[in-house]
Amino acid sequence: MIGQTFEGRPFDLAGLRGKVVLVVFWSTTCAVCRDKMSELRANYEGWRGQPFEMVLVNQDRRLQDVQAYEQILALTVPRAQRFPQLWSGQPGYVDSFGAQAVLPATYIINKDGAVEKAYAGRIPPEAWDDIADLL
Repeated sequence: MIGQTFEGRPFDLAGLRGKVVLVVFWSTTCAVCRDKMSELRANYEGWRGQPFEMVLVNQDRRLQDVQAYEQILALTVPRAQRFPQLWSGQPGYVDSFGAQAVLPATYIINKDGAVEKAYAGRIPPEAWDDIADLL
């Protein structure tokens, strides 16, 4: 997966080799996705200093929806709890995971860059144990 983060920085998933990566495909129209954000932020902050990264890929159709959500985040979420996010509609975005029929769609990538686990729908509690085992 390659693209550009919301902050305008180039992103290449291959550059995260050596880390366990949680990739989450989501949308602002997905209530389950929005509900999980606080859990994602807490885990992201809790694993700071570990070889771990979280990347979110927004699947909204309209850039305006993504931008409105980002404006709210900028006002309400501490910087330490923010992680790289991409928008699938961004020119130059290339996805190696395929179309996501059910959101959220979550992938755990091991330190070698291979998919270890994939989940459709709610992220199960054992996913966090799977990540801890890979660290």
